[in-house]
Amino acid sequence: MNRNENAGNRESKDMEMVENVGSCVNNRLRIYIAGPEVFLRDAIRIGAEKKDLCTKYGFEGIYPFDVEAGTDAAPQITGLSISRMNESLIRKCDILIANITPFRGISADVGTAYEMGYARALGKHVYAYTNIVKLFSERVQEYFCDTVIRDSDGMLRDSHGMKVEEWGLIDNLMIDGAVDVNNNIVVVDNVPDDQIYTVLTGFERCLDIARTHIL
Repeated sequence: MNRNENAGNRESKDMEMVENVGSCVNNRLRIYIAGPEVFLRDAIRIGAEKKDLCTKYGFEGIYPFDVEAGTDAAPQITGLSISRMNESLIRKCDILIANITPFRGISADVGTAYEMGYARALGKHVYAYTNIVKLFSERVQEYFCDTVIRDSDGMLRDSHGMKVEEWGLIDNLMIDGAVDVNNNIVVVDNVPDDQIYTVLTGFERCLDIARTHIL
């Protein structure tokens, strides 16, 4: 069996596992839970807490770890398999709630950003929250310190001469825009630095908003 056949068989098995996720209990709308908390040591616990909150508000939560990728293949194949499965999970859902708290830099986790765009393109309802209150432009200036200056044209620019967005938004305009299209705003919460990926009050507020808007 060649490499392409192996990849095809794996993809088929991956999709079969995805099809078994979610019970559609009482025809509840499904929420895909997106965010960098999947990288936490206690990612399973956080996911379970978020799924419990979804149930509390009348939804069914779907978490990336609901499907377990095999580990018997090369890392690249496993990684791409996880990507496909996450996309399939999003397609099965009606809503996406994203944690866009800055991750490893000044912006949201890039995987989460992609998932927001993917869900938006599919016509899903997209909600988002962050546990950092500073705006994108403020975070850029703080992160890059003296290398971000106000240029003679009045624009904030970095050391490469690139303009810094000053739209008064939480993140890149396309991130906020994915949420705004549903006439929502990004939910902002201020939490201690050591809890920015674990406090779920913003997530719960998104659930409350979704319940008001959709149910």
